[in-house]
Amino acid sequence: MFKSPLILALDSREIERCAELIEETSEYIGVFKVGLEFFSANGPLGVADLKRSFPEISIFLDLKLHDIPNTVGKASTSLQHLKVDFLTVHAHGGSEMIQAAVLALPDTRITAVTVLTSLDENTLSSLGIEKPVEELALRWAELAVNSGARAIVASPLEVRALRALLPREISLITPGIRPSASDDDQKRTMSPKDAIDAGADFLVIGRPITGAVDVRSAARSIFESLE
Repeated sequence: MFKSPLILALDSREIERCAELIEETSEYIGVFKVGLEFFSANGPLGVADLKRSFPEISIFLDLKLHDIPNTVGKASTSLQHLKVDFLTVHAHGGSEMIQAAVLALPDTRITAVTVLTSLDENTLSSLGIEKPVEELALRWAELAVNSGARAIVASPLEVRALRALLPREISLITPGIRPSASDDDQKRTMSPKDAIDAGADFLVIGRPITGAVDVRSAARSIFESLE
């Protein structure tokens, strides 16, 4: 369902399990996210296998590239044959690094990740970063967009400010989406409806769907909650 704002995180290394999740949820999901767990186990061939099996789906390749510009550019070029719709890089890798990915993959929406949703201000402070989370997210997002990124990943708590700052054509993608309170590693979360109302274009959801007893019903319930 390409008009759905939901991105399902395929949190499995097993190609068969990911295929099952796609089959069960594609009626309600707009984009499917392949992350490090899957990519480390299966590499580009695994992504290509999913695309062959489901040629109609959009793929969000979440590798969060972060290295010197030359390395990121070459790594991005090596992914060109996959023709993924989104590829993530870390916004704080800097302008030249982001530009290298953009130049390597002009047909892919280079997506800059700002402040991870597993981080809060206490954690950032322990790393020597004293600025508020929202200030960091806005600064890094603006730099990324000026460097050619066409999508931004940020927690839903920063989305309203980002929507006011960035051009409308820039997609805002929010992880940390929870239909109800949960006790996990995500510290800055919001409900799906509230995140959309704040200005998010896409919502990344994993465990609330993939960990459900009835995966299809969980996807449908979250999709219908947005209406």
